[in-house]
Amino acid sequence: MVTGTALAASLADDEVRAARLRALLLGAERGAGRSVGQIVEWMGALQAQDVASSFWSIGVRTPGAVEADVQAALERREAVRTWPMRGTVHLVPARDAAWMVDLMKAKPLGGGAARRAYLGITLELADRSTGVLADALAGGRILTRDECVAVLHDAGIETAGQLSYHLLWYACQLGVLCQGPPRGKDHTFVLLSEWVPDPATPTREEALAIMAERYFRGHGPASVKDFARWTGLGVRECREGIAGAGESLVQVERSAGPMVASADVLEADGADAGEVSTHLVLPGFDEFMLGYGDRSLFLEPGHLAAVVPGNNGVFQSTLVRHGRVVGIWKRTLKPRVVAVAATPLVKLTAADRKAFEREFAAYGAFLGREAQVAWA
Repeated sequence: MVTGTALAASLADDEVRAARLRALLLGAERGAGRSVGQIVEWMGALQAQDVASSFWSIGVRTPGAVEADVQAALERREAVRTWPMRGTVHLVPARDAAWMVDLMKAKPLGGGAARRAYLGITLELADRSTGVLADALAGGRILTRDECVAVLHDAGIETAGQLSYHLLWYACQLGVLCQGPPRGKDHTFVLLSEWVPDPATPTREEALAIMAERYFRGHGPASVKDFARWTGLGVRECREGIAGAGESLVQVERSAGPMVASADVLEADGADAGEVSTHLVLPGFDEFMLGYGDRSLFLEPGHLAAVVPGNNGVFQSTLVRHGRVVGIWKRTLKPRVVAVAATPLVKLTAADRKAFEREFAAYGAFLGREAQVAWA
């Protein structure tokens, strides 16, 4: 469609949605055989505050994969869970975790001061707790959250309520700790420097360019404001990153304002009917929803209350058709069954429902269970 630094032709809304599906690895070819590590690197980072959601975010992009495949990839250290941006847990490429946290930690750490004041924690205590945890994890140890809390308690550090979460978050936000592979439902923690002994070390200018290239490659077309919101970086830094990415990114003109996209994604011959009409069953905390500040291209304003009840930051899993949210769904896990309650937000045809049921069948296979779908 475009090459080099040329200005792309103006794109209609449906063309933007089709390009985003390709960028998000949710188009006709999905992840096209990429590994977990390759998917995370392509996207830049994947929302991972909810483990089950993050596993399905990988699964929906790797047809035929099962939960154990994602767990094994984390055990192999293809990716790690940590807090690289906005004080929120993400899956990131393991070798990039340290510099990503360092690049984007200023704003979360700055906001952490108010949280510490509310909790009654001093900066000195937070730093001491980080040292205690680092000593306990040294030598390649992996501790669950409860075990980390016990270590802090034994050191005379108060851990009641939200205190322990904040102290663990702080240690990860400094880049000292990161999360290890889950043990069932338990979160684990490791020393980042030992878990990833050969980290990448780009300069700040290179790091900004890498973030820009990966974000727009895995999310574009998107606006600079979307990029700034996603990273938590200032607009000026975001523009520096875009400039540093050079000809890999191009500007897309739209009546609502300019966007930026990957030249490779725009050049791909994927804006066909098959890709535009993709039916998807996505977890609530997927980049499709949380990778953008402006969600008007894929979510009707009147549907926001259903997707985010009470506007409390907890997103419902979504049904997506033609790149737009058309319903929500919830799951109930049983020994051999995943029971799905699907609620359309618009009128769905019989063909739509069958298409979504095929996607739920794939979700069930991912979990090693039979999917049973009940429509509201």
